[in-house]
Amino acid sequence: MKKVNSKEQFDASIQSPNLTVAIFKADWCSDCKYIEPFIGEVEEKFSQQLTLVEVDIEQVGTVSEEQNIMGIPSFVAYADGRELVRFVNKLRKSREEIEQFLQTAINVYNTI
Repeated sequence: MKKVNSKEQFDASIQSPNLTVAIFKADWCSDCKYIEPFIGEVEEKFSQQLTLVEVDIEQVGTVSEEQNIMGIPSFVAYADGRELVRFVNKLRKSREEIEQFLQTAINVYNTI
């Protein structure tokens, strides 16, 4: 998974006409660490339909504020610089919930 470490990298990533899903996280976040063992397999499963990028909220300046990220991990789908859909809640996210969200993001992307 590509790691985004600056606002410029983030902006470039979401400008793609292809579906890009940003995972906003931080090293100190226990719920972010929870998804680490399986997120690579999830990424591989969806690799033909979307690109996952990891956004460390501690390293990207004002991006998390600009994107209205209030909790982590947060999943936000983009295409052509526009937000399509997001998966944000205060609960720990399971593999199944993440996969359901990614499928939803694909479905939304296919309607534009």
